[in-house]
Amino acid sequence: GVTRLLLTRIPFFKEIIVSSFSCPSCSWSNTEIQAAGRIQEQGVRYALAVTSRQDMNREVVKTDCASARIPELDFEIPAFSQKGVLTTIEGIIDRAVAGLEQDQPARRAADEEVARKIDEFIGKLRQLKEVNAPFTFVLDDPSGNSFVENPRAPLRDEALVVTHYRRSPQQCALLGLEVDAKAPDTAEDLRDEVLQFNTNCPECNAPASTNMKVVQIPHFKEVIIMATNCDSCGHRTNEVKAGGAIEPQGTRITLRITDPSDMTRDILKSETCSVEIPELEFELGMGALGGKFTTLEGLLKDIRDLVEKNPFTLGDSSTPSRTGKLQEFIGKLQEVKGKAQAHFIMDDPAGNSYLQNVYAPEEDPELSVQRYERSFEQNEELGLNDMRTEGYEPEPAPRR
Repeated sequence: GVTRLLLTRIPFFKEIIVSSFSCPSCSWSNTEIQAAGRIQEQGVRYALAVTSRQDMNREVVKTDCASARIPELDFEIPAFSQKGVLTTIEGIIDRAVAGLEQDQPARRAADEEVARKIDEFIGKLRQLKEVNAPFTFVLDDPSGNSFVENPRAPLRDEALVVTHYRRSPQQCALLGLEVDAKAPDTAEDLRDEVLQFNTNCPECNAPASTNMKVVQIPHFKEVIIMATNCDSCGHRTNEVKAGGAIEPQGTRITLRITDPSDMTRDILKSETCSVEIPELEFELGMGALGGKFTTLEGLLKDIRDLVEKNPFTLGDSSTPSRTGKLQEFIGKLQEVKGKAQAHFIMDDPAGNSYLQNVYAPEEDPELSVQRYERSFEQNEELGLNDMRTEGYEPEPAPRR
């Protein structure tokens, strides 16, 4: 005979392979379907309330590992008992009737009572095709590759309930999938999980907890955000660490502040980043304020708080001239947050700082990013000069 294969796509579902076999000698023919893709991440269960003859014409993709049930008749077609098929709900019932009738002559000869009960059940299946009373059709496929047509797609069908579920170990074994008893944690899992570990409060030394989460910054890299809350004294701190390695080159980011909307740009300032505002003759060295993930307005507010809360600048021990200059600086800083134009410069030798490009992925006319080779002194501060990445294994002692 001849087998024909057709790769086709079912709307709002996926691609399948339809195979058709025909024999010219005996005129026997057969059709089967196979999923053209892989086994899905989750199993799927379709529950359809059949209430009219139109519902009997809904297309159904039933793979060989799917089971079909009609709870009202306590009827089930087990998994792996039939080949995959592309048909309708009426076609599935007709196929079940044909399968039950196939061995009826042998049953009548062997056990008349069993054959009579099966004839009664076949009559009930045929009555379902008339839809004199509503019934439920349930299609359960742990591979996730079966399908029941929604004639209202892409709108929701009130009569059709689609449920996705996680496969059990037994279902995975039937599909030939290997399941680890305990899968190891991966970086992908950590992105969706908040980790928590115990620590002590830096203020009162009482037991506290620190929350940590990995966050992906668009058009940049992963960072680790840590937050500590103390229930005893109410102290709260947050810190940001770069999730990757030190970059091969340093980064100097310059933003020309021209509009108040620039204050909403996201900023990642690492511990190794220094900040400079030339118009205010202001420079914040490395290590000050620690690592922060905030907005430009939030960082300027932290700078103002750092100046105001310093007892050696605005406290009782400060001189009137120094106090006046710092008050003037705070006033100019407030103007930058409002309407005054200025340049905001971030210089990070480790290359782990970031300032949001609101035009991404296009270039930002007000933002420039320069990469440069670090000096010996900068590598010394980062501890890179004494770092050995090759040949650091100790040599074995010579044998006597």
